[in-house]
Amino acid sequence: QVQLVESGGGLVQAGGSLRLSCAASGRTFSNYAMGWFRQAPGQEREFVAHIRRSGGGTYYADSVKGRFTISRDDAMNTLFLQMNSLKPEDTAVYYCAATTRPPSSRSLEYNYWGQGTQVTVSS
Repeated sequence: QVQLVESGGGLVQAGGSLRLSCAASGRTFSNYAMGWFRQAPGQEREFVAHIRRSGGGTYYADSVKGRFTISRDDAMNTLFLQMNSLKPEDTAVYYCAATTRPPSSRSLEYNYWGQGTQVTVSS
């Protein structure tokens, strides 16, 4: 199995940027498709973005398209989420997830999850 640890969250003003990282250990990172999800207080976990194995293709939720960029560095066993033009509605705990299946926007398709990192965007 693979272990995932997110970092890079914090407090930022609206319009600012943050870069989240997800460090993977255990099994070969490049074998997994990866995704980012987020969960705001009182809301269900929602899909943010996913990336295929070996960086071959990305997909974004409409709410973040054009502002967020998902990427991966297989040599570093790390997944990234660059978040620009942040809005207060982006406030949530952000989770990275790994799957041996093709990448999906459905959280149930992911086998492994990190513990999450808090992102707070002030207005």
